[in-house]
Amino acid sequence: MYLPVFEAEWNWHFRKLEKELQVRVGKKIQKILEHPQKRHLMAGARFFVGEVGQHRIIYRVFEQANEVRFYFVGGHKEYECWYKLQH
Repeated sequence: MYLPVFEAEWNWHFRKLEKELQVRVGKKIQKILEHPQKRHLMAGARFFVGEVGQHRIIYRVFEQANEVRFYFVGGHKEYECWYKLQH
């Protein structure tokens, strides 16, 4: 199992979610930590994406450090805006 690392911006995005959705996101994070999915956010992107209903979890896997860093959680359009700001 990988260790979770949450970037500072994660908390801001996570707190905006409804409590029920926060629980679902937590369960998805556990699955990601057990078996990180390798679906890229977009072709050639360094980030990966996990889905919880209509919401997206953006993360990176660092194999050598045995950790998964989580950056963003939010709706589909929000994550596209977030991704554009990263470039």
